[in-house]
Amino acid sequence: MNLRDSIDQRPMSAYQWLVVGLCGLLNALDGYDVLSMAFTGSAVSQEFGLTGSELGVLLSAGLVGMAVGSLVIGPLADRYGRRPLLIVSLIINGVGMGLSSMVSSHWELAAYRVLTGIGVGGILACTAVIASEYANNKRRGIAISVFTAGYGVGATLGGLGAAQLIPMFGWRSVFLVGAICTVVVLGLVIALLPESVDYLATGRHPRSAQIAASVARKLGIDDAPALPTVTQSTQKQSPGGVLSTRYRSQSLLLWASWFVVMFGFYFANTWTPALLVESGMTQQQGILGGIMLTVGGTFGALLYGTLTSRWSEKAVLIVFVILQSAALVLFITTTSVPAVAFSAGVVVGMLVNGCIAGMYTLSPMTYEPALRATGVGWGIGVGRVGAILAPLTVGALLDRGWSPVLLYVAVAAVGLLASVAVSRLRVGQAARLSGK
Repeated sequence: MNLRDSIDQRPMSAYQWLVVGLCGLLNALDGYDVLSMAFTGSAVSQEFGLTGSELGVLLSAGLVGMAVGSLVIGPLADRYGRRPLLIVSLIINGVGMGLSSMVSSHWELAAYRVLTGIGVGGILACTAVIASEYANNKRRGIAISVFTAGYGVGATLGGLGAAQLIPMFGWRSVFLVGAICTVVVLGLVIALLPESVDYLATGRHPRSAQIAASVARKLGIDDAPALPTVTQSTQKQSPGGVLSTRYRSQSLLLWASWFVVMFGFYFANTWTPALLVESGMTQQQGILGGIMLTVGGTFGALLYGTLTSRWSEKAVLIVFVILQSAALVLFITTTSVPAVAFSAGVVVGMLVNGCIAGMYTLSPMTYEPALRATGVGWGIGVGRVGAILAPLTVGALLDRGWSPVLLYVAVAAVGLLASVAVSRLRVGQAARLSGK
């Protein structure tokens, strides 16, 4: 029996949950980063005298960087290892956050926001794969859900922290604290996070056997089973392999799913307060509606993971996507009854976050180890394009006279396309190793 099979057939150990928890902590940096710019936007605009369009550039700059980071660093992680590229990404992220606290113009801030985003994109591409590869078959869904839930924790703490820091120390302190947190997490990663067993199985690391033996001891596997055997052809595959004959259709389906799911996620999380006010609610009710989505999101990823312990990851995701579309329509059509709308908002938040957890779960299961970080990174990168286009598209449609109800119904209808794409994905054990 090889080490991969031993991990899959044994209960999750404390060390495996430690690795998953660290990945969740890393994902919290994404949540903190996104909310740090959102909460400092007003103060930044006041200091630099920004127009709405200029502030929009700042808000989008980080997302652009995340897309670039996922697309570029994912393939490098397949070639040089998840762990070293994760460390590099953390350094880039920390430098970007630190420099953001020392800018003298909004154009400098935009540049450093892109740099920070590149680091975050690389972090996400690496950690999603590591969390998946250190989970066993039975607990993979819940492990990825713990990782995904980190976003909500980071976003919440980032928002609360910004509310305290800005009045006392100014908006630059929010980015400085983010840089300090990144340095602390970098130390934890260097000290505690191992290289993934599935990457070691590709034979690209010069000390694969020694590191695998060390990991086996930490997992409590005394007989030190061998690494899985990977064919030579797999070891020589290039990043372009995600569009090879074997993977082309799967990659396109995965990218379409990521694009639609991320579009819906950022539509709901960025436009809900404004659209609720447009629908007749007060400003305070609009803000409360947005908070309801955040509250629901905290539990949505964990709910997805819990359900995957009983049903397949793909089936649960398809159900979440369909229910998400229905909940979006219910949410916007019940604004005249705030209690019902807010309850529906919690459900929307749960489902959109659950869909993100589902995408993070299925993506690593679609590819073999030698292409896994590339496939996940490109999926996340394409998804970030959807995230960038969501607020821009909605704004343009509002200018053309679209009503909030029509917008929500349109996004719900488009969201159903993701269920079709996901239903055609081939995921599972066959994707773990070449030739199996």
